[in-house]
Amino acid sequence: MSAPLELIWALIGLLLTIGGTFLEASIASPSWDGIHGGIPIYSLGVTYQIGAVLLVGCLGGKNAGALSQIAYVVLGLMWLPVFTEGGGLDYIKQPTFGYLLGFIPGAWVCGWLAFKMALRLESLAFSCVCGLLSVHAIGLIYLAINLHSDAQTLIDGVFKYSIYPLPGQLAVVCAVTVLAFILRRLMFY
Repeated sequence: MSAPLELIWALIGLLLTIGGTFLEASIASPSWDGIHGGIPIYSLGVTYQIGAVLLVGCLGGKNAGALSQIAYVVLGLMWLPVFTEGGGLDYIKQPTFGYLLGFIPGAWVCGWLAFKMALRLESLAFSCVCGLLSVHAIGLIYLAINLHSDAQTLIDGVFKYSIYPLPGQLAVVCAVTVLAFILRRLMFY
């Protein structure tokens, strides 16, 4: 992929990640009684932020994915409130900051694998899952380093930041996989 195209994808990824931070992922479940009951919407307990990270990797490649996430982390550390709970250098002390750092290798891994294998739903799903696991690995390492003094606090953090959001994130991975497959077919690459 050419450098100007990678920069365009990096900008798109940055904007999607910022926007995805503030959009809660939900699923609609139509009821059997149709119009009378309406369509209930259930929250997945996560935002579309991780979906944006993986989508830019699947569509823009490893360099665009990593560059967009580096820009996202730098913007957030420069006091722009693009993170879930604001921004600024003090955000480094947050237990979730490791997961934000994990966006960089997560997008890179996802993008690398997405363009290394043939374009199939299975290969895109695999690349997204590997990217998600990279995010969690970096997040857990950061969590372990910052919460090393109290084992119970560390275990609580692992459940709160990795185990509980994982089902919702896997649902977002499924949506990203299908969307990336369709978009790559439409864009002929």
